[in-house]
Amino acid sequence: MKKIFLSSLLAGLFLLLMSMTTWAVEIGTPPPEIQLKDVAGQDFKLSDHQGELMILKLATTWCPTCRQQSAEFHEITEFLTENKIRIVEVFLQDSEKMVRDYLAGEEFKSPFSAMIDDGEVLKAYNVYLIPRVLLVDRDFHVMRDGNILTAQQIMAEFKKVLEKPAAVEGR
Repeated sequence: MKKIFLSSLLAGLFLLLMSMTTWAVEIGTPPPEIQLKDVAGQDFKLSDHQGELMILKLATTWCPTCRQQSAEFHEITEFLTENKIRIVEVFLQDSEKMVRDYLAGEEFKSPFSAMIDDGEVLKAYNVYLIPRVLLVDRDFHVMRDGNILTAQQIMAEFKKVLEKPAAVEGR
């Protein structure tokens, strides 16, 4: 009887903790703000890019799957460039040298921003897996939040919104 009570108590506590923790950004809501300096030393604020389609990749330099995700972006370079889809890469727990070495030789023709997290993005996005890939529409709402996407999946998701006009005025 005591074991059943303890098991039930632990299960209830686990469910309570799970309900208090946000694992992903809710679809249809704005992504948490990111305000950092990019690797070139320029100020970057995610919300300043409202009105643009964006891919937000939260990653590290040492993650093979993160590099694989970048390869998927390169596979659809023409599509991303034609549709002015911005790639925003935030490197978590990496040094500036690690990021510069990782990006050496990388060339993105579409709008591209890379920055090093100061710990705030890790907390704000409650990162529990990498790469974490979010797709953001022109209205600055998350369309998708999750793990790695193939090039075809990225194109399919953005094609759904490319015909929709942006709600943001003046962009």
